[in-house]
Amino acid sequence: MTSSRTEVAVVEVGGKLYVVGGFGQGGDLVEEYDPDKDGWRRRASLPRALHHVGAAAVAGKIYVIGGYISGFGAVDTVYEYSPASDQWRARASMPTVRGALAVGVIGGKIFAVGGVGKDGRNSNANEEYDPLKDRWTKRASIPTPRDHLAIGVAGGKLYAIGGRVDGRHAKNLAANEEYDRVADKWRSRAAMPTARSGIAAAVLDGKIFVFGGESPSGTFNQNESYDPAANSWTTWAPMPTARHGLGAAVAGKSIYVISGGPKPGGTYSSANELFTP
Repeated sequence: MTSSRTEVAVVEVGGKLYVVGGFGQGGDLVEEYDPDKDGWRRRASLPRALHHVGAAAVAGKIYVIGGYISGFGAVDTVYEYSPASDQWRARASMPTVRGALAVGVIGGKIFAVGGVGKDGRNSNANEEYDPLKDRWTKRASIPTPRDHLAIGVAGGKLYAIGGRVDGRHAKNLAANEEYDRVADKWRSRAAMPTARSGIAAAVLDGKIFVFGGESPSGTFNQNESYDPAANSWTTWAPMPTARHGLGAAVAGKSIYVISGGPKPGGTYSSANELFTP
C-alpha cells in the first residue's frame, strides 16, 4: 500500500480492493488495489477523516458506517461510494452512534453490530440498513456486547467473532455468536481458539478466516478459520507480520490482509500479505 495506516476497512468490489480511512497518513484516504497488476492508485477521499469504521459492499457500491473522528468521537454517519464514478454521497444516519463496530451483508442488507458509543461503553446494537430504501431497522441485540470484533457471513447467517470489552484490549474475547436474520435470533457457537480483538475476517469457500489482533503485551499473527457447517475451528499458517487494526478481503481464491499496526496502540504499516488456504 502507498500509505502506512491502521484501523482501516478493506472492501472488495469488481475484483479490486478498497482500503478506507484509518489512522496514519490521512484518515480520509481511499486506495484501490488491483490484484492482477499488483498496483495501487488513490481514489476520491472520504467526505471526512474517519477510523474504526464498518464497511461493506452491496450492488457495486461501498458503504462506510459509523466510526470515530479525531479524538475518538463516535459518529452515526453513513457514506456511499461508487467506484464506477469515484464519487461519495451521504446516506441516512445509523440509529446508534458508535465506532469500532463490525458489519456484514445478508441478502443485500447491511447489519451493523456492536461497537463503542459516546459514553465509552459497549453497544449491543444490531441495526439493519437497506441501501435501496436508505432506511434503518433495529434488530435483535447481540448477546455479548463488544467492540473491535469481526464479522463473517456464511450460509446466510452472520457470525460475530472476538472483540473486547469497553475498548480495553486487556479484556479480549473469544466469543462467536451466530445471527439468523429470518428468525431475528442469536445463538452461541464454538469459541475462537485465541481470544483477541482488533481483528479482521474474510470468508472463503464457506469458512470464516480471522486474522491478527492485539493485547497489552503485543500483537497477534494468528490465522484461524471457523467452519459453520462443522461448528469447528482450524489453525492455519500465521501471518508473516503480526498486527492489529488491519483489514482483509477475498479476491479470486486468496485473501489479502492489508495495513494494521505492528505494535499495540497507534502504530502503522503499509503491509499487504496474501494468504491462499
